Amino acid sequence: MISQNYRRISVMTYKTKGVCAREIEFEVDENHKVHNVQFVGGCSGNTQGIACLVEGMDAEEVIKRLKGVKCGFKNTSCPDQLSIALEEALNK
Repeated sequence: MISQNYRRISVMTYKTKGVCAREIEFEVDENHKVHNVQFVGGCSGNTQGIACLVEGMDAEEVIKRLKGVKCGFKNTSCPDQLSIALEEALNK
């Protein structure tokens, strides 16, 4: 019998609040590593940069670094919304 090594991944879609991006799609694996972050809408260069920077990072580290980041006069930002989405994913 051939044993296969499966990696459990949670795929999430988070509807953002208070930012230009409408939603964030991402995956969190069984080791709480973040993968394939995609923002729908928002500032393309910035959101692509965020997605590249957090690829493979521990979700808790991403939350720690991005939580509370503000965009101009808004109380939140796309990075902050990603941290909120990751918190929800980890609490499921």
